[in-house]
Amino acid sequence: MTNNDSLYAGKPSGRLINDQVIFVQVLVAVLLCINLMLIITFFMKEMFYTNMRYILFANALFSDCINIIMTNVLLLFVYFSVPLQTWSCLLFFILSSMYNYVTPLTLTAMSLERYVAICLPLRHAELCTAGRALQGILIIHSLSIIPFVVFLLIFFSSVTVSFFKQYVLCTAQVFFLHRWQNHVRSAVSQFYFLIMCILIAFSYVQIMKVAKAASGENKESTRKGLRTVILHAFQLFLCLIQLWVPFIETAVLQIDLNLYINVRYFNYICLNLAPRCLSPLIYGLRDEVFLVALKHYVFHCPFIDTVKR
Repeated sequence: MTNNDSLYAGKPSGRLINDQVIFVQVLVAVLLCINLMLIITFFMKEMFYTNMRYILFANALFSDCINIIMTNVLLLFVYFSVPLQTWSCLLFFILSSMYNYVTPLTLTAMSLERYVAICLPLRHAELCTAGRALQGILIIHSLSIIPFVVFLLIFFSSVTVSFFKQYVLCTAQVFFLHRWQNHVRSAVSQFYFLIMCILIAFSYVQIMKVAKAASGENKESTRKGLRTVILHAFQLFLCLIQLWVPFIETAVLQIDLNLYINVRYFNYICLNLAPRCLSPLIYGLRDEVFLVALKHYVFHCPFIDTVKR
């Protein structure tokens, strides 16, 4: 049996839980707990859920949580070689992949919000309202769905109904039956990330110009906004590297299934979880207002008080 054939195997491998699996699950649990605390803090204070900056931040957290849960479940299915019917695997694949787009698109929107706040302060209140933020989130999700409408049209034209009844090892490679389908997916992704890179670079350059001209308290505020945009650019860079992951994993899969599983774990930690660690850092810890509110609600919640007593 070849490694490609093993994707369509119908029996679990009986693989044992090891330190690698435990480490990843602990890391995922910690990230989800931190994100949950930040989301709860967001809804506790009116100034957060009426401010475009924090609404976009909450959308990024929500997107990260869904992506982490979905990709972690898929990772465990692959690790233990648990087969799924193709149609259910397709649902997992579309949701997890869609939220791979939602996060970087949200980061781009957050960078543009910082550009408006620093470079167009008189129009910030008009342009960056809570209503505009919700419209922006709707646009972000709409843009994230478009690549998968293209993917589904291509995919459905290449398979028969019987394909969806097969039990498969749920990986992205199952749905790319021809090499050109991978090329189309890559081209769409690279186009999206090129536009996002241009917008973030534009925000950075414009804020840099304002930073050079600013003085005193305004200069410090501008520099803080500049550092935030740089961190968003770094997050986007990590997301950009994810574009190459399917090609790397496809090549490794041709060599050995066990090596593929190990490479996938490495990619999952470094290229999927690592970018999602930065969102809580940028706004949860660097933002003084949010940090104060977080400390208040965490250390004064009924559960913590009960434990202390």
